[in-house]
Amino acid sequence: MVNKELNIGFVLTRLAGTDGVSLETLKWDDIIKEFGHNTFYIAGELETSPERSMQVDKFHFQHPEIVESYDACFKNGKTRTPEITSRIKELTAELKKEIYKFYEKFDLDLIIAENVLTIPLNIPLALALTEFIAEVGIPVLAHHHDFYWERNRFLSNNVWDYLNAAFPPTFHNLYHVVINSSAAHQLAHRKGLSAKLIPNVLDFSSEPPTVDDLDDYASDVRENFGIGPEEVFVLQPTRIVPRKNIEESIELLSYMDCPCKLLISHASGDEGYEYEQHLRRYAAHMDVDTLFVAEQIGPERGKTKDGRKIYSLWDIYPHADLVTYPSDYEGFGNAFIETVYFKKPVVVNNYSVFSLDIQPKGFEVIDFTGYIKQETVEYTRRVLNDEKLRKQMVDNNFKLAERFYSYSSLRHHLRAVFDNIFGI
Repeated sequence: MVNKELNIGFVLTRLAGTDGVSLETLKWDDIIKEFGHNTFYIAGELETSPERSMQVDKFHFQHPEIVESYDACFKNGKTRTPEITSRIKELTAELKKEIYKFYEKFDLDLIIAENVLTIPLNIPLALALTEFIAEVGIPVLAHHHDFYWERNRFLSNNVWDYLNAAFPPTFHNLYHVVINSSAAHQLAHRKGLSAKLIPNVLDFSSEPPTVDDLDDYASDVRENFGIGPEEVFVLQPTRIVPRKNIEESIELLSYMDCPCKLLISHASGDEGYEYEQHLRRYAAHMDVDTLFVAEQIGPERGKTKDGRKIYSLWDIYPHADLVTYPSDYEGFGNAFIETVYFKKPVVVNNYSVFSLDIQPKGFEVIDFTGYIKQETVEYTRRVLNDEKLRKQMVDNNFKLAERFYSYSSLRHHLRAVFDNIFGI
């Protein structure tokens, strides 16, 4: 293990809220601090201590100038104008100066790029970091969560030159980590680069809270959302984006022949609101009581502008009877691991990463492929009604996740990565 104290800087578009990249970054941050190193952060949005951080607004993919350049690259046809090229170069130079300031201010020994060199939401930032890596000899670790070639919306563009150059680049001092085996294979195939596989993790060192363990604040979740004591509370703990395939959750409930409610925890996010409107119409058509309550679920407790309670997702999970996770695609599946931690039965579409990396370890789920079948409905009913079967399922899943997706697993992986980078 590295036997000296290191200064390590995280580079992100944002480190805030409950998106997967932010959550996993904070887990890495916890372990790296355990190792005795110092961590620092630069991003367009931050919820970290100012003395260890640099906030640069144009790092954020939602900054107006970055959105403008993104639209010009991915929504304006096969060619880009000279003006857009010039503007991207100007932004690249501007952001590179900020990276240099960050590097020098905190005397960094290692930079960890969190998805910045992976998905092209902020092309100038990726280009700036690529130039920095070429110019400065310190090691950089690229933590890749979801590559551009995994998303259809990035494949029609006028910036293949930038994508080839920076997503990700190839340098002797740039090391790569991916979160699933398919990504490792694709990175090797497309770029000739090897990568360390480190899956997303959760802290399994303590037993999950039950409803009886909750404080007064979280005790009224069902009541507050109008979920009766005899109703089946089904939680969809994801954003509302098309690849989450939430229609299948609605369809499952429509076949259940029992009083139930579906609660969707997160908002639509950066991919527009058309899908949410579609789901509202579909739920009404299928006569499934579906709760869109993203404004009342956040990273922390609080109050909405009109005085309603805001719960954390951790307040919600213990109340759920069933979790649905019907995604067509996931880079890994944080919501799946969270469900396993809270010992809830889960309905899972056999998305590729689940089939290749997770299920072979022995996890027991209510699974389907592509669409809800009658056997899916019948098995869901059986799991909900058979307490012994349900307990055996969730206890087995917890033990497996504790072995493969815990902090102790992350410690092991990061020690190996640091030893490789620093030649120990």
